[in-house]
Amino acid sequence: MSDYAVETINDGLNEFNVEFHGPKDSLYEGGFWKIRVELPDAYPYRSPSIGFVNKIFHPNVDELSGSVCLDVINQSWSPMFDLLNVFEVFLPQLLLYPNPSDPLNGDAASLMMKDRKLYDQKVKEYCEKYAKKEHITNLTPEEEESGEEHTTDEESDPSDGDDDDIAGHADP
Repeated sequence: MSDYAVETINDGLNEFNVEFHGPKDSLYEGGFWKIRVELPDAYPYRSPSIGFVNKIFHPNVDELSGSVCLDVINQSWSPMFDLLNVFEVFLPQLLLYPNPSDPLNGDAASLMMKDRKLYDQKVKEYCEKYAKKEHITNLTPEEEESGEEHTTDEESDPSDGDDDDIAGHADP
């Protein structure tokens, strides 16, 4: 995986993070995600565990844990597959062709089916808010473990109850 930035966790070879870029011609183009990979002892005979560390709005990715719902990884894995397949085929295909009929994120699936324009807007908003290069380099080890991003007091203001703000409208 020479074209990918890989960072080992706990100096082991079974857990590591990989920098993943949103595929071209997708809503996720230009986004950067840190993907946590855990290889089971029986790898490649058992599938790796794959999850997004920073947030992504997608019907087949759990928003809180970052877990990925992808049949080829979760059910039909073969020892003929490798991690290059995961990062060059499986994850790009997942982002290019979301499946709202088999969701891990019900809100994203519902929005995608009911209002595609608003769904597209929310995907882009999440990319702006959580998927920039600085977002994957500024995560603390605790945030990586929990799958959460670091937020400033301004970003996590509980009095701001409107979750539907459009990205790019910052206060002066």
